[in-house]
Amino acid sequence: MDMSDRFLIEHGLRGTLRRDEPMARHVSWRAGGAARTFYQPADVADLASFLRAFAAPQPVLFVGLGSNLLVRDGGFAGAVILTHHALTRIESRGQSPFSDRGNGVRSYGKRGLSPVFAAAGVPAPHLARFVAKQGGGDAEWMAGIPGTVGGALAMNAGCYGGETWSHVASVETVDRAGERHVRTREDYEIGYRHVALRSGGEEWFVGATFEFGPGDTARSMARMRELLARRVASQPLSQPNAGSVFRNPPGDHAARLIEACGLKGFAVGAAQVSPKHANFIVNLGGARAADIEAVIEHVERTVREKTGIALVREVRIVGEPR
Repeated sequence: MDMSDRFLIEHGLRGTLRRDEPMARHVSWRAGGAARTFYQPADVADLASFLRAFAAPQPVLFVGLGSNLLVRDGGFAGAVILTHHALTRIESRGQSPFSDRGNGVRSYGKRGLSPVFAAAGVPAPHLARFVAKQGGGDAEWMAGIPGTVGGALAMNAGCYGGETWSHVASVETVDRAGERHVRTREDYEIGYRHVALRSGGEEWFVGATFEFGPGDTARSMARMRELLARRVASQPLSQPNAGSVFRNPPGDHAARLIEACGLKGFAVGAAQVSPKHANFIVNLGGARAADIEAVIEHVERTVREKTGIALVREVRIVGEPR
């Protein structure tokens, strides 16, 4: 019996635990170092048990599809918790699945529609399709989000005119001590690609109840196909990337600024500013995390020097350099 098996048995855990897991397998850039501890919980209760058992102050990082993340080549010294393929419940319902703890959310949706609950590991496009098939509308834009519900909640992800928190009725979180909470929009500061708990503290999203307006299934599915075609035409989806690297400055677009500075095609090692879309950095094959970070830093520096605008990163970079 190895150390991982002993830890699982000792704390009554039901998930999958691995040590020194290569994070290049779990981030969309397909680059970067290893997580010292890697855990895929069986469900939310199992996740709470893991957090109680995992000794503080070691850091914890929640990862869905890894589409907005870079782990430096030296790896992440704490625990990575993978929600994708783990926290995947999605359903139309009138109350929270945590109502057994007395925290039921009985907020019914707009115009009498039942709200939709989606767990943190559900890919955003799956939520868009679920809403459409239930006869709901206003969720089609979510088909363009290349991440999970948890990640969309954490950064108020948006595209094609929609934003995640415009549809949130309540969220369900877990804290470092493994305690679970139900919170509303009023508990958070919400802005463009920004979400922060007003009371401070460290909590992670494990699910949310969304409200959408009525729609038409056929029209919604057609709209999602149209948006996907636009993505394929304008973004380098055939190459490993992390989506948009920088936020759009007020009244402008990061891609326009980067292209205007002559940076399309700029590369360090196998990391390159995409010739197809300047706000994407692609892995041409075998890129190191250090290569990608060097490209990010060069783009930031060049745009600042030539335009006076300081680009703000959308992507999160964690871990230690090698």
